[in-house]
Amino acid sequence: MHATNATAPPRLFGLAYRMLGSVAEAEDVVQDAWMRWQGADRRAVHNPAAVPTTTTTRLAIDAATSARSTRDTYVGPWLPEPVDTSADPTLGAERAEALDLAVLLLLAKLTPTERAAYVLREAFGYPYREIGAVLDTSEANARQLAGRARRHLASDRSTPARPPERRRLAEALLAAARDGDLAALERLLTADVIAHSDGGGQVPAARKDVRGAARVANLLDNVLHKYWYAATFRLVEANGDAALLVLDADGNPLAVVALDASARGTEGLLLVLNPDKLREFAAGG
Repeated sequence: MHATNATAPPRLFGLAYRMLGSVAEAEDVVQDAWMRWQGADRRAVHNPAAVPTTTTTRLAIDAATSARSTRDTYVGPWLPEPVDTSADPTLGAERAEALDLAVLLLLAKLTPTERAAYVLREAFGYPYREIGAVLDTSEANARQLAGRARRHLASDRSTPARPPERRRLAEALLAAARDGDLAALERLLTADVIAHSDGGGQVPAARKDVRGAARVANLLDNVLHKYWYAATFRLVEANGDAALLVLDADGNPLAVVALDASARGTEGLLLVLNPDKLREFAAGG
């Protein structure tokens, strides 16, 4: 479980994490924002409750802007870092919106200010007037920023399946992986499914997205037989949804596999393989 400043409100981490898709980066932002707030002269602050959120948001925008150039040199596809929400239920305590890994991946393609407007509105229910104040812009522009973000997400993603159906698909994926049943794996996938694999250059992983049910099923079959032949599999709660955790013989995490599912079936698989992004799922992590 991630460690945040002991006195900082959990919602600040939830905000920064949704904007950055990284536990460490979110922790750094929250610590910086909270230290600034602790050192501020509160007698001169008109609205004390708004200051930590505003500072966190603006620092996260700066971090997201610098992260963009860094991710241009990232080896292979970049995926958000999954979090164990069963161990940290406060992360989704406000609203579950903008927590799903597939949504975080889409948010990373937006401008940082669009991302901030969307997260403040959809995950935390902020009025547009307050979002405008946080972003130092007008209420009308805040509304436009959030609207653009919503349209982008709607155009790039089908309506997600309801949680019980998503869990059913995750359980079926778990059974097929345990049995090595290639045909069963393929039946879970839509014809246009996309598999994103994030190894970060540290472990073997596909350097490009793999598309199509047959190719994705073959990818999984190859990984199962070549790298995960001695692995164990179990369902976990990652980012508020059921996901597949892959463990080696010593119980160390090899991967978290999340599903992006709609009424049609599994449209996307997010295979987080980078060891740096699996620390929350390590024993005692």
